[in-house]
Amino acid sequence: MNEMKKPPQMRVLDAGDKELMCVRKIEREGHALVIRGKIFGAMPMVAKLTPAEARAALRLLDAKTILFLLTMLFRK
Repeated sequence: MNEMKKPPQMRVLDAGDKELMCVRKIEREGHALVIRGKIFGAMPMVAKLTPAEARAALRLLDAKTILFLLTMLFRK
């Protein structure tokens, strides 16, 4: 059988486990990280994360959260 493989995607959920955003692609564009997907399953969206904004995001994290992020990939 020739089954089409579903492309990888990541979902961002709200507090009620409802889908806020479906990320279809993350890629580099110059010095920015470009995130492509859909918001609420309908509206296409392109978001850019610049180096300055990435540094600002890191300042929001404490040591405990950084440790959690590093181990998150190995959890169920």
